[in-house]
Amino acid sequence: MDYSHLGRTGLKVSRIVLGTMNFGELTDEKASFAIMDEASEAGINLFDTADVYGGPQSPDMEKGFGVSEEIIGRWLAQNAGRRDRVVLATKVYQPMERGPNDKYLSAYHIRRACEASLKRLQTDHIDLYQMHHVDRTTPWEEIWQAMEQLVREGKITYVGSSNFAGWDIATAQMTAMSRNMLGLASEQSLYNLTQRTVELEVIPALRHFGIGLIPWSPIGMGLLGGVLKKIEGGRRASERMRQQVDKLRPQLEAYEKLCADLGEAPADVALAWLLHNPVVTAAISGPRTVEQFRQNLKAPSLRLSDQTLSKLDEIWPGPGGEAPVAYAW
Repeated sequence: MDYSHLGRTGLKVSRIVLGTMNFGELTDEKASFAIMDEASEAGINLFDTADVYGGPQSPDMEKGFGVSEEIIGRWLAQNAGRRDRVVLATKVYQPMERGPNDKYLSAYHIRRACEASLKRLQTDHIDLYQMHHVDRTTPWEEIWQAMEQLVREGKITYVGSSNFAGWDIATAQMTAMSRNMLGLASEQSLYNLTQRTVELEVIPALRHFGIGLIPWSPIGMGLLGGVLKKIEGGRRASERMRQQVDKLRPQLEAYEKLCADLGEAPADVALAWLLHNPVVTAAISGPRTVEQFRQNLKAPSLRLSDQTLSKLDEIWPGPGGEAPVAYAW
């Protein structure tokens, strides 16, 4: 397994992240344990979860919230040495109870949410505590005060963000710097060959501040995983997936042909394309089964030629560069 620094920090993480959003909802505990065993044996050291994972992510508060963290906690508790081999990442923001202060990024909620995550994960510290979404109703001074307190108490080590706009990243980082804090170590964004909007402003902001990018949905919810071949082979697809396939069919046909010509699996090519970007620290693999997980392990060692990268840009064109050059010059 290859490793890279988490942004500008000294922490090294595997270039494939084990995403655990399916744990407890689509993947039962036994299968989740098997996936974590496999990940650990493969050298993957960054496990990503969220307090809300494990059930329907809805403020209706159906049973299931926190289950992913609980499953990870029970896996860690099986072996005393596991915790020290894992860079454990979770998130805060989503509503976890019905009260008015049981969500978002107030200092009140951050403190209580962190304590609850620590309990579910059966650990005394979280290595990367990520803000799941931006909260523009809470001042950054309050958010950073809460995070600083958790760092001081040894309950978290690094702070990350997720789903932030470029100007949110800049605002957050400048406020942190004014407090002599490290600020953000990483950002999780939607980024794949079919979704390249972050190239306009998010990626330039991350590069400027030395913040690592961890793309989620790297294979486009399955679109980049050889969807045409799978459907032709009899795989059932949801109505939404069929609509996307119909919309993108010419590009998908060209993409899967290119992958076939390369002799590589489409999912591996999609992940490898992301890992060629120097701003990208690691890409998330969110498997439902061990077999799905194993399919993603080749990507860090797959090197794509300049010709292949250019061809991928032709098939899946981005926004035209970075802002404002992409649209104003």
